[in-house]
Amino acid sequence: MLELKNLCYTVPDGRGILNDLTLDIPDKRFVVITGPNGGGKTSLARTIMGINKPTGGQIIWNGTDITEMSVSDRAKLGISYGFQQPPRFKGMRVRDLLSIAAGTDLSHEMACSYLTQVGLCARDYIDRDVDASLSGGEVKRIEIATILARRSELMIFDEPEAGIDLWSFARLTETFQDIHDRKEATIIIISHQERIIRLADEIILLANGNVTDRGDAAEIYPKLMGMTVSGCNMLEVNRKC
Repeated sequence: MLELKNLCYTVPDGRGILNDLTLDIPDKRFVVITGPNGGGKTSLARTIMGINKPTGGQIIWNGTDITEMSVSDRAKLGISYGFQQPPRFKGMRVRDLLSIAAGTDLSHEMACSYLTQVGLCARDYIDRDVDASLSGGEVKRIEIATILARRSELMIFDEPEAGIDLWSFARLTETFQDIHDRKEATIIIISHQERIIRLADEIILLANGNVTDRGDAAEIYPKLMGMTVSGCNMLEVNRKC
């Protein structure tokens, strides 16, 4: 279980990005965190991963307080993070990146299987460099393949739909559904995309650095649509329009 207790993150100019946020996410759940731009979604994801250092509160993963742990130590505990814009590694082949993620020298067959799971033809990609010759959608799917290779227990994805084509996006949603169906990991996705939101076991609304509502898709999605239709800004989610 992931537990966030009174979590705060304040930037140097004094602005509070996360404000006394308390949240728990049970194991093997598929959770989508959504809400207005500037509400703290990416900051929350980066703080869970350890990229941002919280200025208050606790982060507890499977009973272990990881608040002061480094990114590397959190990764060793089974936490992985997918960036909006994944890094590229000139001179590194896809198969080598997958082996590094897995922590072992993967066989050709196993490396190919991870690429196949994210909708890439292994034959075309296994020996390619992870460089600028790849499209945004290709790099995104390769990054997800590395997370699968790592067999992470907690997978965090920050707007995985960003910068990819419609076909790649459709394949990504299938991949997320497949991961969830196998019940191998807890999945947290930061997204505004309807197709991803509708896959979730639970939707969490985040605004002004705190949770303003949460529930299953059947309960929360109509509220999101109501806000859009009525012209309300989601920043107003705690106030009547």
